[in-house]
Amino acid sequence: MLFLMNDAVFDLDEASPVTSADARRFEKLGFDYLMELGCELFAEDPLLHRNDPERARRLAWLIHTRSPEINAALFAAPEIACDPALVEPRFCALPDTVMRQLKARDGKGRLDAVAADRAVWGRMAA
Repeated sequence: MLFLMNDAVFDLDEASPVTSADARRFEKLGFDYLMELGCELFAEDPLLHRNDPERARRLAWLIHTRSPEINAALFAAPEIACDPALVEPRFCALPDTVMRQLKARDGKGRLDAVAADRAVWGRMAA
């Protein structure tokens, strides 16, 4: 299962990012809480997906376990250490072919914020 977090693609089928004990602890967390958590994390570090990919992968895994149809998340923070309320979260479900193409681009170092925006989010259009 591939998951796009901002402009990084994570393979969630690799070894579980959390222990089974942690997975049980996280079972009670709702999607709204995870969205707030993501906003807080990306408010601290807008490049979390690049600077701490394991933490970003755990967040992606948690989002996917709560909403299995979601395989892409964008947490757009305007600056480092901003108010979490300023982080704009977006979520979507992308076809497998698109996810594989994004993974291939990411693997070649050719997936950046602009390329991901053009392919998925359309925030910079117009």
